Amino acid sequence: MDLESLGWDARFASSFRELDRGGWVPGRVVEKHRRSYSVLTEAGPCFGLCRRSFLDRHGPPALGDWVAARRLPGETKAVIEAVLPARNRFARKKAGLETGEQVVAANVDVAFLVAALGLDFNPRRLERYLALACEAGATPVILLNKADLHPEHAVERREAAALLEGVRVHAVSAATGLGLDGLREHLSAGRTAAFLGSSGAGKSSLINRLLGAESQRVAAVRAGDERGRHTTASGRLILLPGGGVLVDTAGMRELGLWEGDSGVEQVFREIEEAAGRCRFRDCAHAVEPGCGVTAALAAGEIAPERLESWRKLGLELAHLAEKQDKRLEAEREKRWKKLIRLGQQRSREKRGGS
Repeated sequence: MDLESLGWDARFASSFRELDRGGWVPGRVVEKHRRSYSVLTEAGPCFGLCRRSFLDRHGPPALGDWVAARRLPGETKAVIEAVLPARNRFARKKAGLETGEQVVAANVDVAFLVAALGLDFNPRRLERYLALACEAGATPVILLNKADLHPEHAVERREAAALLEGVRVHAVSAATGLGLDGLREHLSAGRTAAFLGSSGAGKSSLINRLLGAESQRVAAVRAGDERGRHTTASGRLILLPGGGVLVDTAGMRELGLWEGDSGVEQVFREIEEAAGRCRFRDCAHAVEPGCGVTAALAAGEIAPERLESWRKLGLELAHLAEKQDKRLEAEREKRWKKLIRLGQQRSREKRGGS
């Protein structure tokens, strides 16, 4: 296995040399299982296992992470001893009411943001994915799938292109292969491209087209709302025959940003620039005098739906930050109480033994 084809470079090599304890080998996590990980190394694939103490200290490796592993003699298993510092990580808030981070993929160069044309086309959802990609530092590329079913898509392409200055937009069809040559421009040996999008957008079907084989399981489109069914339960890394690595992520029924301040600023640059012209630093951009945002809105420089989306994401991030602070405070209090109880117990033991 040629590690360079998987994305190995001088930076990862330097990090590995600093960690190597002898007998360790570098590998990349290409699939996550319930209690193990599929890891590709120079010697071939193996099942990576993590000790409980490792998970308690560092947490589980993410899909796409580079790890230092110690292969077990005569077995296809290896113990993951360390995770190399990632170039970037795609993280979102865990689904539901839980406040926690879920890392979707690590070390991604290109983010293919897949949206379906037709009834499921949603620019506001695309803004979220763009913020996620920009926050991670990957190059976002928008793929408007199912162009064979909706050949008149000029309006949707203009809407998608207007969401972020300079973003590339491709109208594609997983069913016919239309537009896939444009995708291959972003793929080359050693580069990792992640397919991100809502459930049923057609990510797995596009990957099958690029591979020229039915590698990923897919399901038919529902007739009522033109939405596909959720089929990918967990992500995996796939090597392209012509070079490059694809990441098929699990479909997301909801995307809550985890850290998105920088990404939101990039996606909503026109609003952020207008906010910089406000008279008051703590302007709420509602009825305050000298508000640059409301002035730009009145002048038609900001679209109302963009402003509403910006406000919604800002409130969401502020609420998440507040919940994180409360959670950290609760964890600190819990640790202190535990230490106090431990100290009291040791004091009683000393008194009893004297």
